Amino acid sequence: MGARTPLRPKWHSDHSAAVAEAAGLRWLTVPGGPAVPVVHAQVGGWVVMDEIAHGSPSTAAAEDFGRRLAALHLTGAPAFGAAPPGGPPVATIGMAPMVNSPAPSWPEWFASQRIEPYLRADFPQPGVISQVCSRITELAGPPEPPARLHGDLWNGNVLWGTGGRVWLIDPAAHGGHRESDLAMLRLFGCPHLDRIIAAYQEIAPLADGWRARVPLHQLFPLLVHCVLFGGGYFAETLTAARAALRA
Repeated sequence: MGARTPLRPKWHSDHSAAVAEAAGLRWLTVPGGPAVPVVHAQVGGWVVMDEIAHGSPSTAAAEDFGRRLAALHLTGAPAFGAAPPGGPPVATIGMAPMVNSPAPSWPEWFASQRIEPYLRADFPQPGVISQVCSRITELAGPPEPPARLHGDLWNGNVLWGTGGRVWLIDPAAHGGHRESDLAMLRLFGCPHLDRIIAAYQEIAPLADGWRARVPLHQLFPLLVHCVLFGGGYFAETLTAARAALRA
């Protein structure tokens, strides 16, 4: 018999967050997709999953991850805003609430559920964000079917494991636009990101103009950071909104 994989128990004070994490990890486990920790149990606020051994980033692992991330996105979702099966309609991203309510169209859904709810009352120049929302259909690019998203794909949730495997952890999974996951990877930096994107495009080429749309997709995580951490992120969010309007 081989050695058992160590288990990692994780506690959520909000039990619905535990339900959302367990449902998200299971939903992200797809054939040909990135490695995801196995969920062994979810009871109350506890999620018990595999403990992942840490490794080091490499170009080979990055390229493999890019192809696997494309496979995950192409697996699809029932609708924009769809929660994973068994996941709650009100989940979390970080410590902020995140509503998962299915919608047929990405632009209107993104404006109403991923931008407007996170606009703080003290946000400076809110009219810039309002302009983005009013022009969202024009700015969104070609229509795409709903993708199966990790939903909180910043570098801290991309775990470079041993054996050249890249693991996804701590999801805020939902149906969305695949460019949102990729834009979040770029927001706070990720090792070998250019190699990840190039390998991704081998499997699922991105629509023309995707680079110009990166700031639009970054508005959601930036506004979440404004909610959680305050005014230090206001300027960066305004910069992204203005860049989105210039696209």
